[in-house]
Amino acid sequence: MTSNCSFEGVDELMRYLELAIYMPIFLLGVILNVAALLVFCLLLRKWTESTIYMTSLALMDLLLLFPLPFKMHSTNHRWPGHLQPLCSVLESLYFVGIYGSIYTIMCIAVDRWLAICHPFKAKQLRSPKAALGTCIGVWVLVLTAMSPTVYQFREADLTDFHCFHRFSAKGWSPPVIICLQVFGFLLPALVLVYCSVQTIVALKQSGQRSAQSRACVKIIYSSLSAFLLPFTPSHLAILLQFLVRQGIIQDCSNKTRISLFIQIAMCLSNITCCLDALCYYFIAREVRSTKHTFRISMVSQRRATFSTSEV
Repeated sequence: MTSNCSFEGVDELMRYLELAIYMPIFLLGVILNVAALLVFCLLLRKWTESTIYMTSLALMDLLLLFPLPFKMHSTNHRWPGHLQPLCSVLESLYFVGIYGSIYTIMCIAVDRWLAICHPFKAKQLRSPKAALGTCIGVWVLVLTAMSPTVYQFREADLTDFHCFHRFSAKGWSPPVIICLQVFGFLLPALVLVYCSVQTIVALKQSGQRSAQSRACVKIIYSSLSAFLLPFTPSHLAILLQFLVRQGIIQDCSNKTRISLFIQIAMCLSNITCCLDALCYYFIAREVRSTKHTFRISMVSQRRATFSTSEV
């Protein structure tokens, strides 16, 4: 039973481990994302679909990084009960940053898939205004979906508490976790993987071995890394902890391992703020090669159309 299962060893370990993980992520993440915003907003003269998406992603990453100092403080200090509203706001911003990043990375993959695999449709669907509208839509979606939910994660109580820890039973209810897993991770992951695979196949089938094509492939792999590496373990850990809260997993040793796993996985999921720098590194090449790749795809499709019409 839970009352006979002690998590003091896990909590003691995480007091030091969280600081060791969060400090470099916070410092490096802030530097990289602020630098990216300066480059996108001041140095790049022309706003393209790619730069708009990446600017939105950098803002999402900064929103995710903002609550980390409070999260580090709450690990070793209990907050007075009257600070629960502040805690709920910080938790809301944290989850908005996570799932906003997830959906923004997905939109980047869809935009690239349109540009390379469906260039004729892309001429009608892709534009800086459309990209801006999509980014605004992502912000509205995650703010609308997450803000009311996070306020239900804590019971109304005036006792001291650890912010970002010990969510209430409502926060672990089946509807919340199912929606989180399906719409927060699985659906965007499937879209991202499908678009990425299709784009890589299209680039290889085009027969082009140019530097631009290789750069596009690197961008795709960096986007996959920035998504799958941080978010797959954390959502697996959430699923396992949900099974614990539902009483499906009852063994004390398994509960202890899962408690340690979810805390480490959630800590490491913040590394997405640094992994996104891979996308920032290649963004200049993508801006230069978008027209070139777009032209290659159109020529390939024209050739396919002409050869089909001659049969």
